[in-house]
Amino acid sequence: MSACPIPALSAVTTPTDTPTRQVTEGEQVGLLHALSAMPDPRSPRGLRYPLAGLLAVAVCAVLAGATSVTAIADWLHDLDDIARARLGFRRGVPASTTMWRLLIRLDADLLATILAGWLRTRTRPSDRPRGPRYRTVIAVDGKTLRGARRPDGSQVHLLSALDTSTGIVLAQVTVSAKSNEIPAFAPLLDAIEQVLGSLHGLIFVADALHTQVGHATEIATRGAHLLIPAKGNQPTLHAQLKTLPWAQIPIGHQTREAGHGRRETRTVKAITLHTPGGIGFPHAQQAIRITRTRTTTKNGKTTRETAYLTLSLPAADAHPSDIQSWIRAEWLIENLVHHVRDVTFREDSHQARTGNGPAVMATLRNTSIGFHRASGDTNIARATRRANRRPHELITAVISGNPTTQ
Repeated sequence: MSACPIPALSAVTTPTDTPTRQVTEGEQVGLLHALSAMPDPRSPRGLRYPLAGLLAVAVCAVLAGATSVTAIADWLHDLDDIARARLGFRRGVPASTTMWRLLIRLDADLLATILAGWLRTRTRPSDRPRGPRYRTVIAVDGKTLRGARRPDGSQVHLLSALDTSTGIVLAQVTVSAKSNEIPAFAPLLDAIEQVLGSLHGLIFVADALHTQVGHATEIATRGAHLLIPAKGNQPTLHAQLKTLPWAQIPIGHQTREAGHGRRETRTVKAITLHTPGGIGFPHAQQAIRITRTRTTTKNGKTTRETAYLTLSLPAADAHPSDIQSWIRAEWLIENLVHHVRDVTFREDSHQARTGNGPAVMATLRNTSIGFHRASGDTNIARATRRANRRPHELITAVISGNPTTQ
């Protein structure tokens, strides 16, 4: 329920026969217009509520901090008549069961694509200067919804892609119950391409699970590039990278940081592979070694970790300093999205189990995080509380037209 008393007073003092303001043509290019592209899974007989309005309510409520379908319905019930009318509700509001029956039947992957496209039209380009080697980095990572289980007892697992320059989750696909993230990678690329139009020139970073020959070939075919670590799942590749003459390679880039009770040094070395793919991995142009040395301030204990990676960009297009930042970008999807979904929206404690409900709710949380980051907020919990106190401002922000700025 909104903490602001103004909507409650408005609901009492606004006569029920007051003419409602029609949504203007300018506003139709906002969220309501974007959501009109969603196919309606409901039977056409007896429909009382508009699909775009119901979905807009779900988006707005989660932007305001709603963490469940019941909370979404409560947010709508707490709005005054004018706010409801702006979202398309002029004759009553649905119960939470009505909302839930709709959400579990939606195409979750398509909803993620539509909302990502809508967010991109509202995102301003970064004001930070971009060098000649600038690349947009897409971080790919999976997340298990620990509270959501299918009828067979398996947990719902989602694979997502984050545009690290904007904080927007560009795509999210559901991993099949009897499979893993690897077969879901190509459908994820399809969804990203649908949002962006092209993958040309992008850098994809992911964990070692996606160090797959098929992935490298698929990304190269689409004109993108892959920066990927080699670990135990590719023992031959890992052994080949480890035995390269690293001692003869000068340091390409080094950073030193202090904080959180430790000092850390990261050292990057890169070597051009004169025979691309000759190390047993297609399209590899460079081999990379990154050494992380951490010293605990309290006891002086020092640990060292070495990682080996391949990159499909030549040295002329990827300086070691660029590679350093691209490698660290892999963690952004975990820190900026998955962690926030767990802590702010308590995702892992939810036990939604029916249909596409878990994936749809995850998409709504991704949208909330991306929307607030695009608005300049870094504290998502605080942003959702502010949105909850100011529902009219929130509705105006999402339904008003905002031309593409990218």
